Amino acid sequence: MCFHSKLSKKAQVLQNRFKAKFENVDILLPEIYNAFQYPKTPIITNREADKIQLFNWGLIPAWAKDDTIKKMTLNARIETIAEKPAFKGSIKNRCLILADGFYEWQWLDPKGKNKQKYLITLPDDDAFAFAGLWSEWIDKSTGELLKTYTILTTEANGLMSKIHNSKKRMPVIVSKENEKKWLEGDKINSFDIELLATAV
Repeated sequence: MCFHSKLSKKAQVLQNRFKAKFENVDILLPEIYNAFQYPKTPIITNREADKIQLFNWGLIPAWAKDDTIKKMTLNARIETIAEKPAFKGSIKNRCLILADGFYEWQWLDPKGKNKQKYLITLPDDDAFAFAGLWSEWIDKSTGELLKTYTILTTEANGLMSKIHNSKKRMPVIVSKENEKKWLEGDKINSFDIELLATAV
């Protein structure tokens, strides 16, 4: 799973890397994101691939009566997104979630009372993008439009299964050459997932 991500790159660096622009280039971004705070983080959608926008982590489908579902939609399993009501309406709403690392905890005992924290990055510590889905939801009590997303996960590879040894999952990282294809709707299983684990 992926519930804690890192983004230490400046806005200008991200603009150059992803060939897209922030509406406000002077924006100050937190370095660490905790999904359970439902933060706004930088993403690029297939609707506006030339813009870097801030969406809330935790997808709220358009049909939701309230926002409580976001607790269950921080991640989405790629194996079941076409079946799950929360995600199947957003399958064509592709996005890239910008990051340069994420954190996982390795269980050191059967019950997970003792854990080892790991920071996962690319070998060159470069910025990258998680594959995600996005949605727009209107809060009927306030009329506010909320833009939200979820990060896709897949079965852990050999390295990640040793680190995330409790659930054996990992986020889908889109290789640089496939980012445009993902936004345009290419098949998920065509992506390279390239990870390097570094102990914190």
